[in-house]
Parts: sequence; C-alpha cells; structure tokens
Amino acid sequence: MKKNGAQKKKRVLWIVIPVAVLAVLLSASLIYLENYYHADDDAIAAFSADRAVRERTLESGDLVFDPGNAKIGLIFYPGGKVEQEAYAPLMREISANGVLCVLCKMPFRLAVLDTHAADGVRAAFPEIAQWYIGGHSLGGAVASIEIGEHPGVYAGMILLASFSDRDLTQESLRVLSVYGSEDRVLDRSAYEQAKSLLPGDVTETVIEGGCHAYFGMYGAQDGDGEPRITNEEQIRITAKAITDWLNNGVSSDENAE
Repeated sequence: MKKNGAQKKKRVLWIVIPVAVLAVLLSASLIYLENYYHADDDAIAAFSADRAVRERTLESGDLVFDPGNAKIGLIFYPGGKVEQEAYAPLMREISANGVLCVLCKMPFRLAVLDTHAADGVRAAFPEIAQWYIGGHSLGGAVASIEIGEHPGVYAGMILLASFSDRDLTQESLRVLSVYGSEDRVLDRSAYEQAKSLLPGDVTETVIEGGCHAYFGMYGAQDGDGEPRITNEEQIRITAKAITDWLNNGVSSDENAE
C-alpha cells in the first residue's frame, strides 16, 4: 500500500510541476509584454504638422496618414514594446510633405510577431507607384526581413536607430540610416558590422543631439543618452531628412500632385 501511495504521489508531481512551471512562464511573459512604452498623449496633442493630412484607421489597426494624390508610400514598423501611436507625429510630418504613410499595428507591440504586416498594406493602395518600408529600432530590423523575403517589391528602406537583419547586398535598393549622436541604446558595434549586409546606395544621417527614443513620442527610454535637442526638434529633423531623401531632388509639392 505504501509503495502504491508513493507511486501515485510521484505521478501527481509529474503532472503538477510542469503545469506550475508553465503557469509561471506564462505569467512572466504577460508581465513582460504588458510592460511597454506608452505614447505621450499630451506631447502628441501639442505637436502640429506643417499642413493637415487625412487620417484613418484600417481594419487591421494600421494608421494611415494620407496627403492626397501621393505616388510614394512609406510603411513603418514601430520600435519594440512601443505603443503604435507614439510615432503618429513623425508619420504626420512626413505625410504633410506628400508621402502616404502607414503606421503598422503590431501584436503586443512587437514587430517580430508579424514580420509581414506590410503585405496587406500594399494591396490596399494600388495607386502608390513606389513603396518604401522602414522602422525604428527592432521595427527597422524586422522591416529588413520583409524586404529580404519580397525582393524587388520595395524601392528602399529607412532605418531609424536600427540595422539590417538580412543580407540585402544583392537588392537594388536605396537605404537611409538615421540615428542620434546621443543614442546609447543602439548597439554601435552591431550597427557597424551590419553595414556589410546593405547594398551600395546607403545614406547615413546623424542627428546631432538626438537620442534613441525621440523618433517617437513616448518619453525617455531605459539606457538611453541625454538628448541635447527637444523631442519635437528631432522629429522635424528626421521627417525632413526622410522626405528629402524620398523625393531625391523632386519637390514634395510635385510628389503630391
């Protein structure tokens, strides 16, 4: 009887322990995923673009910023664990200069959980003649995965405080890389090494006084450097660098016509 009781207790433990471990892991995962950077609603409300653009939300939750009659489109992947709306000011400012911008909504605010979020976007806007894709931090790295698996689809990639996760050297692709001089989150060593994964047509822009977090409006980020410019200044500088590069000598008004 004692032997049977011990065996029964052992079987119960073999069931209970894995279930308990799984419960702990699930709880820890939920805590991690729900601990994210919230959009700064007050700062976003105070920010105004140069001119008004039409804004709407797709069924997917993606946010669209439409200047009207745009021929160039930008699909943007948010940074890891950053609320999507934090990038609305940047998208608004770029769109005000004649570019259709689509800010993707990611599961649990992690682009890596939906690497091909851009696929449905392109189909929804057949009038766009030239598509670009980009992202901030993790979002930029994931955007490179999308490009790598859809060769020839995108005219270029925009990396904000980010680097490629795929070998794109064989792609006919323009690349714009932007980061802040005070960024202490971006791994500079990995960034430099990843340059070998990019094609030859790369433009690099360093924002003097800029930091990692100020491409969006979500406050300070853990481990980041101390910025020497305001959040609004960094967004406007970034938007100008992007639109100048996108238009590549063509005025934003011509693009919007």
